[in-house]
Amino acid sequence: MSRLNPTFANLEAQGRKALIPFVTAGFPYPDITPRLMHALVAGGADVIELGVPFSDPSADGPVIQKAGDRALAAGIGMTQVLAMVRQFRQQDNTTPVVLMGYANPVERYNQLHSASKNEAAGADKTGASSAFVQDAAAAGVDGVLVVDYPPEECEAFAADLAARDMSLIFLLAPTSTDERMAQVGRIASGYVYYVSLKGVTGSGALDTDAVARMLPRIRAHVTCPVGVGFGIRDGATAKAIGAVADAVVIGSRLIQLIDAQPHEKVAGMAQNFMREIRSALDS
Repeated sequence: MSRLNPTFANLEAQGRKALIPFVTAGFPYPDITPRLMHALVAGGADVIELGVPFSDPSADGPVIQKAGDRALAAGIGMTQVLAMVRQFRQQDNTTPVVLMGYANPVERYNQLHSASKNEAAGADKTGASSAFVQDAAAAGVDGVLVVDYPPEECEAFAADLAARDMSLIFLLAPTSTDERMAQVGRIASGYVYYVSLKGVTGSGALDTDAVARMLPRIRAHVTCPVGVGFGIRDGATAKAIGAVADAVVIGSRLIQLIDAQPHEKVAGMAQNFMREIRSALDS
């Protein structure tokens, strides 16, 4: 079973909400990520979203794009990301890890590695029965969010992930129709990520009332927990979203805080920021 299910069940039993930080793998230093992940957990993170760097991210704002560009320049790709998860798992076999990214790195990984596993590379668009799924499971990944994989084309991919105890997570947006929510609800597991703003990460002002109105519509179609991200920057916004959602996702502000920090200060700064958000969520 994916670590996501018991994590959310335990939080619900305690009357608490999940705190999900997003960090870009390999940022701000190529070797910092496993240590940073441990610091986030020590600060109160329940799930970690680990961004897979990609050169043309359609949903990421300038802050996360810059982080991805720096990670790519340092040679961070899917192979390195999976190695980071394996290193994290040497000390933490409990905290769920979700890979968040785009189709290109997944499919490129399959092209490079499927032949060595005696599988046909590019079996279909979603990479079903792929080297990526096998290696992600072996590394200790619990869920995958591929921004540009639409739910109507992902049934085989979802089944392949589920067979290896991993969840397929989807985005929903303010513009999502009831039909799209129903499609996501049939396939999604782990949790659903509701994008609270129209636009890219780090843009606009968070409208908590609009989020509160949208979540009942989503829950009419989706049975797994609903996390909310985009626009959460501090304890106050996290607390407001936590009052109506099952989880809060915070990325751009965390990336900003650790950007340009000396290597030795990155983990401590991230841990302190998580403590601030955790305290607000639990208050």
